[in-house]
Amino acid sequence: MGNPKAFLTIHRQEAGYRPLHDRIHDFGEVEQTLNEKDRRMQASRCMDCGVAFCHWACPLGNKPPEWNDALYKGDWELAYRLLNETNDFPEFTGRVCPALCEKACVLNLTHHEPTTNREDECAITEHAFAENYIRIHSPKRNGKSVAVIGAGPAGLTAANRLNLKGYAVTVFDRNENAGGLLRYGIPNFKLNKTIIDRRISLLEAEGITFRYGEDIDVMSLPEGFDAYIIATGTPTARNLDIPGRELKGVHLALEMLAQQNRVLAGADISKDKLVNARGKDVLVIGGGDTGSDCIGTAHRQGCRSVTQIEIMPKPPVGHSDPANPWPAYPRTLKTTSSHEEGCTRRWNLNTLRFIGKDGKVTAAEVQEVTWESVADGGRPVMKPVGKPETIKADMVLLAMGFIKPVQPQFAENVFVCGDAANGASLVVRAMADGRRAAAEADRYLKG
Repeated sequence: MGNPKAFLTIHRQEAGYRPLHDRIHDFGEVEQTLNEKDRRMQASRCMDCGVAFCHWACPLGNKPPEWNDALYKGDWELAYRLLNETNDFPEFTGRVCPALCEKACVLNLTHHEPTTNREDECAITEHAFAENYIRIHSPKRNGKSVAVIGAGPAGLTAANRLNLKGYAVTVFDRNENAGGLLRYGIPNFKLNKTIIDRRISLLEAEGITFRYGEDIDVMSLPEGFDAYIIATGTPTARNLDIPGRELKGVHLALEMLAQQNRVLAGADISKDKLVNARGKDVLVIGGGDTGSDCIGTAHRQGCRSVTQIEIMPKPPVGHSDPANPWPAYPRTLKTTSSHEEGCTRRWNLNTLRFIGKDGKVTAAEVQEVTWESVADGGRPVMKPVGKPETIKADMVLLAMGFIKPVQPQFAENVFVCGDAANGASLVVRAMADGRRAAAEADRYLKG
């Protein structure tokens, strides 16, 4: 702990976003970065707590006190080595993780100014790439092979761990490139896809084989491998089966997000299949991060307006969440960069039907609801209140999450991880579960 009093004299300083009037016209990353001096000063604020709740809160078990101290002292290479011990791809989590570690930071409890762990993590990794601290590993092969089905964060993490242990790893994916939802769900303005390409190039150089465009049936796995990792994610989005769902202009969120990322990668989409918000009043149903991503994408496509509705109540406003006290992650109101770009947000609204004209959606009929607790402490009951109303919408995007897959009973040499095992969750949790599956496969293969 290089500066034990820094947290008393230095306030939290975030890098912030690019100016709104500038960023909404392109898909470049919206988040900025601090200069080296300010970044090291932010790292110095870490108190190196005796009980590091940041370490406890991180699914990967990251150790912010250790690499923040190295960063403050200017030893960027040591900072990266310490970070990479627990985190295979900190360039991903440094951009898209909700930073559970920061919410559990003692400085968040006392001052609501936690250490900037996520931004520090990203800065350390980018510095490591720039200074060539990241080296190609050439592990000695042990003669055994593993197939990884799915190239999302869980599959990539499992593949990386097993490859470094000497296994010949082949990654199969049904898409045309690796990344899963990192590539085909998260917009470029949050995670530029060159960041993924850079890491995939490293994994290929280290010996991992990638096979794209192969939709593997998990009940008929490719032959010739000693073990298998199933990391196929949660491919089925939650739908809204109400009258008018068939109208043109009503889409699942990923239909828009994945297509836009493909367009930016050079894909040629025919006009009749294009999901574009230009000049439209957009309604986003679902109040989570996917819904937020739809808002930012709609603005960049040139929409007229965006309204986001959520069936659940409005989260608590402020730093504290009575239902999830520190150091648990608070379920408080989250305002993203996309919300800042312009959006009407409403809660406790249930969608009754979609209204259309000439086969195209023109509005959604919604009704306010309330949630009442039940005596046995079970799931609250939704009850309608007030009269139905309509919200004008030329495009509706359904961002209501994903359905947890039901996996069959596999053979003992098959290991399921990430969202395929647990349902939709955070990238950092998928990566942690990829590590778990790799460790279990390694133990099995070693007998």
